[in-house]
Amino acid sequence: MSDRPPLPPFTEETALRKVRAAEDAWNTRDPAKVSLAYSEDSVWRNRDAFVRGRAEIVALLTAKWERELDYALRKSLWTFTGNRIAVRFQYEYRDAAGTWYRSYGNENWEFDEHGLMTRREASINDVVIQESERRIFGPRTDDEPDLPLR
Repeated sequence: MSDRPPLPPFTEETALRKVRAAEDAWNTRDPAKVSLAYSEDSVWRNRDAFVRGRAEIVALLTAKWERELDYALRKSLWTFTGNRIAVRFQYEYRDAAGTWYRSYGNENWEFDEHGLMTRREASINDVVIQESERRIFGPRTDDEPDLPLR
């Protein structure tokens, strides 16, 4: 098994790098690529879905990005310790009917010694927004500020 740096135990710098790497990967909307950050037997709770393993992660993400069009995500480090990281995030997308949403959430992550995520627990709430209220467009720029509260 190859390592996926940065590895735990995390420092503030390495936790921030792990969060940014996750954000960048998810913004590709490539389920196979995203799944490689997770252990073969990774366990997820995503909203009301409970999945285990990369194949189920790929299936969940494939279905997600088929219905969440023009998806763009921002993650922010909340806290970290040892092999765990907590993040808050926001993402925006539209559905097939053209309605725009902003989703707010928190994730708790746990990693193995190889830097692969073994556990992800996500709580997410959705708010309908007008297209004119969008503020997340594509990948993050280097000078982009942290997430606003609402």
